[in-house]
Amino acid sequence: MFATTTPSTASASTFPPVGYLRAGASRYATAHRGRAAHRGRVVTPEEYARVRLDPRVGRLIADAYEAAPASDPRAYRAYAAFCRETVRQYHFLVGRVEFGGLGLTVRIVDEDPYRDADEMVADVRERRLKVWSSAATGNAHPYLSDGENDMFRAVHDAFGHAASGRGFDGDGEEAAWLKHSTMYPPLARRAMTTETRGQNCALIFRYGGGRFPSQKAVLLPGAVSDPGRLIAALTGAGPR
Repeated sequence: MFATTTPSTASASTFPPVGYLRAGASRYATAHRGRAAHRGRVVTPEEYARVRLDPRVGRLIADAYEAAPASDPRAYRAYAAFCRETVRQYHFLVGRVEFGGLGLTVRIVDEDPYRDADEMVADVRERRLKVWSSAATGNAHPYLSDGENDMFRAVHDAFGHAASGRGFDGDGEEAAWLKHSTMYPPLARRAMTTETRGQNCALIFRYGGGRFPSQKAVLLPGAVSDPGRLIAALTGAGPR
């Protein structure tokens, strides 16, 4: 996927979640995923602010990502579901408010549009978002087209970061994965996890934040895509 703004390993940044995106993400998850994407109590903004990337878990995910081939046909069904779901979310994000959308204007640009999460969030609060073009960054994804990658960058910045109140540091990316995963059904979530949690962990624990890992169309171990344990730890709900 590659983030709109380059992630870092700096300390976690937090900000008040963007209200219309937080409400929109919850509305979407309820409408499209049933009662909720995950069993148990909904995670609050205060709990998202406490999310940290466990280094032990992060290293295991990074190792699994790096050990995987560039592309695995067994992952294509999940990637097809992921693409369909991402397009649906994108149309919800940019759709006109009077027709049930969120009314955010997305513009694809050829340079990194934001210095940090604060700049991105200030734009999003005004219902606009700039996305760093996949074509400009040399998208070499073995499955996603430039357009599909651009749409995912937009919805992940909006529903992952802006809706959770977390930035682009390593811990913020973990929180954004957790938040955005509530909007994906289990099969699509497996591909979404590769694109977010997998790449982020490889970036941090294999490359020290210095360069992005190669993009892959693979599935990580199933437990990596299940946010239930992390949600239980945050909410005190206990194991499912």
